[in-house]
Amino acid sequence: MAAILLDGKKTAADIREALKDRVIKLAEKGVRPGLSVTLVGDDPASNVYVTAKDAAAKEVGIQAWTHRLPAAISEKDLADHLERQNRDPAIHGILLQLPLPSHLPSEKLLNLISARKDVDGFHPISLGNLMLGRTGFRPCTPWGVQVLLKAYNLSPEGKHVVIAGRSNIVGKPIANILMQKEPFANATVTVCHTGTPDLGVYTRQADFIIAAMGKPGVITGDMVKEGAVVVDVGVNRVKTDKTKSGFRLVGDVDFESVSKKASYITPVPGGVGPMTIAMLLTNTVHSAEMTLG
Repeated sequence: MAAILLDGKKTAADIREALKDRVIKLAEKGVRPGLSVTLVGDDPASNVYVTAKDAAAKEVGIQAWTHRLPAAISEKDLADHLERQNRDPAIHGILLQLPLPSHLPSEKLLNLISARKDVDGFHPISLGNLMLGRTGFRPCTPWGVQVLLKAYNLSPEGKHVVIAGRSNIVGKPIANILMQKEPFANATVTVCHTGTPDLGVYTRQADFIIAAMGKPGVITGDMVKEGAVVVDVGVNRVKTDKTKSGFRLVGDVDFESVSKKASYITPVPGGVGPMTIAMLLTNTVHSAEMTLG
């Protein structure tokens, strides 16, 4: 029996629809949520992603600004730019699109963004609140995974979740989210990574697998037990002669073999990606609501 698809596009569309009502209520109180996105350089994948964020924000009613800065910008000039966003009362959310050019220190610059406007959820204060189980902005992709599972009533509570990947963007925060003592969490979490000698030993024990290693097809059908829920966060470009662009997008999961054993699985694209943007917009609207006290 083929796995049921976890449709991130539909779930994200439902979230955006609900956000429209919250934006209308803010407008009645004289507040319009504002999101400032900064893109440094001309990375093609980042450009596509930023364009999608801008369109989604405007659909919901969020005022969106996209700042496209040259790849050669100095650290000081970029820092000054971010500080101006911090001071602007019309901006409730600030996002610095990664990756940055190699001469720019990503972590240092991300930390310059005000914690009150950290709608990407990467500020140390946001991550500290997450680890401690406090309220605050949650990183968009990990939170999007949890919300997608909730949309399909797939609770990891009391289950074994294996996360393949330990990045600060996905692996570490999703581990912290799913181990919290709260609904659609409270799981037993195992984090695997490049130092794990035999990944399959762990994934074959998992009720839920979250793949976020950035390696195409690293999770195969023989590494998954029957009925597992598989969430593929990976987005990898692989060469192909079957498309005009010369590449296609694949995940970290070998979809063909894994979908024959899993009970639920996310597609790539169309799974976690749309959820990331939906949660960014949710954080932005929440930030605007907090200005009302």
